[in-house]
This record gives sequence, structure tokens and C-alpha cells, in this order.
Amino acid sequence: MRELWKMGAAALAMTAALTACVSTPSLSGTLGAPSFADLQAMCGSQPVDYGSDAQSVYVTLFDAYVANRRGGLSKADYCAFQTSIAQRYAALGASSDPQARNQWVEFFNAQRVKAMSWRAAVDPTLRSG
Repeated sequence: MRELWKMGAAALAMTAALTACVSTPSLSGTLGAPSFADLQAMCGSQPVDYGSDAQSVYVTLFDAYVANRRGGLSKADYCAFQTSIAQRYAALGASSDPQARNQWVEFFNAQRVKAMSWRAAVDPTLRSG
């Protein structure tokens, strides 16, 4: 049990260190990073208001965008990914029901992992040690 706790603490420390190294782009965009609205417009859809989840969704879409720009994800797959997040947010994330909100969080966390893995596959800055 003690070893499991040590591994969890080490993983948490590593996550914190990686988070400090990777900057989060602004919702309005920065040099080399399109705005949140521009990312959403890439697929021809109307921008979705994600409320307090906007920054997290933006970072997730940005990671998928980097994978798309570097050839690791097709535009069709990027747009399907974006659409699935928007649809699930509308159905669950915007709900005031705690159970629906928890389902959104579980779904979104899985999408976040997927986007990070796509980006890591094509972005050497995420793989270097």
C-alpha cells in the first residue's frame, strides 16, 4: 500500500512539473496559437459557449489542432472530435444535475487524454526528457 502511495505522489509531482513547462494559450489566441473561436470555426460550426469549462476545452482542442497541423490527425477527425465534445457538453456539461455533470467530466477527461496523446505523437517538445 505504501508503494502505491509513493507511485501516486511521484506521478502527481511529474504532472505538476510538466504543467509548469507547457504554457496554456490564451482563449483570444497568441503568436502561433489561434483563438478559441478560430479553432471552433475551423469546422464551420457556430462557437459553443463552454462557460467555466472554456479554458480546459480550448487546451484540449488546441492539442488536437497541433496534431492536425503536424499531420497526426486529419481535419475530418479533428472536426468529429470537436463536434463530439460540443454535443456532449450541450447534453451533460451545461446541466445543473450533478450526475450529468459528472458524466461530462468523465467523458471530457477521456477526450483530454486522447488529444494529449495525439499531440505527443507529433510534437517532440512533449516527448523530450
